[in-house]
Amino acid sequence: MANDVHYLGDHKSIVVLGSGAYRIGSSVEFDWCGVQALNTIRKEGYRSVMINYNPETVSTDYDMCDRLYFDELTFERVMDILDLENPHGVIVSTGGQIPNNLALRLDAQKVNILGTSAKSIDNAEDRDKFSAMLDRIGVDQPEWSALTSMEDINAFIQKVGFPVLVRPSYVLSGAAMNVCSNQEELERFLQLAANVSKKHPVVVSQFIEHAKEVEMDAVAQNGEIVAYAISEHIEFAGVHSGDATIQFPPQKLYVETVRRIKRISRRIAKELNISGPFNIQFLARENDIKVIECNLRASRSFPFVSKVLKINFIELATKVMLGLPVEKPEKNLFELDYVGIKASQFSFNRLQKADPVLGVDMASTGEVGCIGEDTSCAVLKAMLSVGYRIPEKNILMSTGTLKQKVDLLQAARALKAKGYNIFATGGSSKFLAENGVENTRVYWPSEEGHPQALEMLHKKEIDMVVNIPRDLTPTELENGYKIRRAAIDLNIPLITNARLASAFINAFCSMSIDDIAIKSWDEYK
Repeated sequence: MANDVHYLGDHKSIVVLGSGAYRIGSSVEFDWCGVQALNTIRKEGYRSVMINYNPETVSTDYDMCDRLYFDELTFERVMDILDLENPHGVIVSTGGQIPNNLALRLDAQKVNILGTSAKSIDNAEDRDKFSAMLDRIGVDQPEWSALTSMEDINAFIQKVGFPVLVRPSYVLSGAAMNVCSNQEELERFLQLAANVSKKHPVVVSQFIEHAKEVEMDAVAQNGEIVAYAISEHIEFAGVHSGDATIQFPPQKLYVETVRRIKRISRRIAKELNISGPFNIQFLARENDIKVIECNLRASRSFPFVSKVLKINFIELATKVMLGLPVEKPEKNLFELDYVGIKASQFSFNRLQKADPVLGVDMASTGEVGCIGEDTSCAVLKAMLSVGYRIPEKNILMSTGTLKQKVDLLQAARALKAKGYNIFATGGSSKFLAENGVENTRVYWPSEEGHPQALEMLHKKEIDMVVNIPRDLTPTELENGYKIRRAAIDLNIPLITNARLASAFINAFCSMSIDDIAIKSWDEYK
């Protein structure tokens, strides 16, 4: 085989595996991580080599690395390239899930994987192994079980109770995960799954309601954490971390919660002997902390926390993976005098008939990171940046369960105090009136009566819709769906999460667009 490339074979090149095609779940965040790794490799005197096949990315720009292989990220192609390149090592932890999934097979071929070992990556990715490890080191996790028959599933649910998170191994139409809150929903969802059998078990997990989701993005060296960033989701757990609105530094976590998260993360990093980037997702309710999962790779929030904290986590991680000494940064996330908010961008207006409700499957197609003096300022900037508008006068509210109605009561009072007109559907209207918030009742599409919510939307009489699904019963879904879909199709701002609605309403009621300070990134110190 003849080549027009002269290979030196001096083990002075480092191969970085890219993130592949952009799609929901894998996007530019991972490309940023790959590019930062390439820059650091070059800075440290190695030749940088990138394998990626997406012309949209920065990592495939010809001047980004010393050698670019525009080829597919399959095991066979990567091995062919490594045979030619004969590098010092390969980095699999900056390109998202695709390179991560190749780690074990590359390791079996004696490829030098830089940073965390392939065995540790497998121990974190394999649910059984990871769960056994957490039990061994005394770390709590939501109860779960891989089940093969309907009787087993019902027996497990009798033990932990509804709601449960269900993940079939083989599902039609890609509806891979779902939260089921009663027997009817469970059976309806499992009928979508092609077959529950010994060959295709269903993983059923206890779903903890009203729990905060907290993320730990960190870099470790030989099992010891070098730098970390703890961020919290504004929405409660149940919204995919790629769709959630994330605030960093966390604004509403107990100090004790933060302390426990750091302690658990240190234990996991030590047990898996992590060298490089990693991300752990936690559930926190009161001070009860449970681990959802751990990824031994850069997560999609790495660019965001790096830019808010002004510490390049990938540069640190790459140095660790190259075996270079690194110093722990002096800076602490609790010393920042500003707040970062990462809000998600959705494309529901291009997806005809899709129900714009967020769940455990990721749906966002982009994101915006904003920095503000305080949470309200950062939330307002972020929400305006992803396309929301501050409403002019009329707001339609349909606020879900009693707990969600209570969550939104303060926001509804703030709207009234600002002079907004509130229109609310049956239960919400009654609840608001009983709590002294004046409103006008409107009727669902399935109800007789006037004014009709759908009609008001079509007449452009509503400036913002807050629609929180109460449950997944057919009537509730159909009524709510018609309102939500109309809002999207008519380009009326729609929020379907009580906590996000509350944060946005409090933000635009407490400050106006004119109050937003326009500052450069450098000015936030």
